[in-house]
Amino acid sequence: ITSKINKYKFKYKYIKNNPEKIVAELISKKNVVALVRSKMEFGPRALCNRSILASAEDHLINETLNKKLGRSEFMPFAPVSMENFSSKLYDIKGSQNKYSSMTITTKCKKLMRNLSPAAVHLDSTARPQLVNKKKHPFIFKILQEYYKITKIPSLINTSYNMHEEPIVCTVEDALRAFKSSKLDYLFIENYLIFLHLFLL
Repeated sequence: ITSKINKYKFKYKYIKNNPEKIVAELISKKNVVALVRSKMEFGPRALCNRSILASAEDHLINETLNKKLGRSEFMPFAPVSMENFSSKLYDIKGSQNKYSSMTITTKCKKLMRNLSPAAVHLDSTARPQLVNKKKHPFIFKILQEYYKITKIPSLINTSYNMHEEPIVCTVEDALRAFKSSKLDYLFIENYLIFLHLFLL
């Protein structure tokens, strides 16, 4: 990872302890953070191993993200939420498991509409990814830390790719996309990569 980072001449910092807290703090300050961790997911959605995370508080983030990623047309963004909050946020039908892959749309309750309007469609629906501590420990911990700061149990999760390009797979893909985008930070495993001065 470091050899690839140095090739692109990015600044970076290795976060040994509690990187999830750093991610949550960055997002709470309205930064947009890309994540590349472990193996790439198989399926139609990026589920936080090749994702971009952002606050869902401001509906204008949709326009901001599209500009950062060179996405010109309207693309709705979906939320990732802590599973233990699902009954307060969504009108869940049946098992929560079927809402873990961001493939099913459901009605949002008032709390979700108020707290995370950027992830709610015009018809008050959303396409959530529900995560729990056992199956999704890293993203769940990020959401826990974010909730401690903001009292909001959801974030926007969109696939990490530039417009009309496939989702990033390798470290090289991730760094090339970061260079082409206007994202604020990139986490590859425990390496925090950034373009401007970062103070911990």
